[in-house]
Formats: sequence, C-alpha cells, structure tokens
Amino acid sequence: MEADEALLGPLRELGVPEAAARQALALTGNVSAEAAAQLYFGGLERQIAAQVGHAAVGLYQLIQEKSTGREMICQWDECGAKKVVVQGSNTAHLMDLQALALSLELPTYLVQDAGRTQVPAGSYTVLAIIGEEGIMNQVTGKLRLLN
Repeated sequence: MEADEALLGPLRELGVPEAAARQALALTGNVSAEAAAQLYFGGLERQIAAQVGHAAVGLYQLIQEKSTGREMICQWDECGAKKVVVQGSNTAHLMDLQALALSLELPTYLVQDAGRTQVPAGSYTVLAIIGEEGIMNQVTGKLRLLN
C-alpha cells in the first residue's frame, strides 16, 4: 500500500523522516497521521530502550575488564544501583559529554548503532557513564531527564 501524500506532511512536521513516515502510513493503512505517528514513536521508544540496554551492558563489560571494576560495581550496588537517563541534543553533544566524563576519569561507553532499525548505521545514540554522584553531576547535572 502506498502512503497517502496528504498525511505525509503532518508526520514530517513532527520530525519523522520521510521514509519512516511513508512506512508507518502504509503499515497503518493510511488511517490517520496520528495512527502512523503512534506507530513510529512507539517503535522509537522501543529502540531507545534497546540502545540504553546496549549502553548499560557495554559499560558493565568495560568496567569488568578494569582492575578496579569489581570494587566500582560493588560500591554502585551498595548505594542502590541508581540509574538516571537524561537527554543529549545530538551526536556532537554526546561526544562532548563523553570527553568531559573521560577528563574526570569516569568510565564511559558510547553506543554506535548497527543500522538494523530506523536509526542510520553508524549513528551514536546513547552514552553510558558511571561514577560518584557529585562527579557525575558535573557532566549530566544540567541535562533534562528523558521523558
């Protein structure tokens, strides 16, 4: 089924890439732009969750390789294993945050997407950082929570 051109505009105004908008419209039978948007953004939420999972596992594996890794993980566990998800604005912002975290000697893991979803291959999507709250706040304290 071809995408209804009249419904394409509202999706594009929401920031949905054209190919993804066409696909969402086709999959929803061109019922409405709202139905297509719900399909697209619902899928996006699942993609974000998967990317965050990749980041957490990647950082955990990276920390395990360090001589002080077990101590860091035990301390994190003893303090309640707090996790906070905040929003970066774009790839450059994620890379700047990583550079700042590394300058403060905080372990980081930057996820680079494989391109198996709607995210283009090679895109940097999520940055995981671990450290003491006071130091972490120097990196992420001014960022908005992901909602």
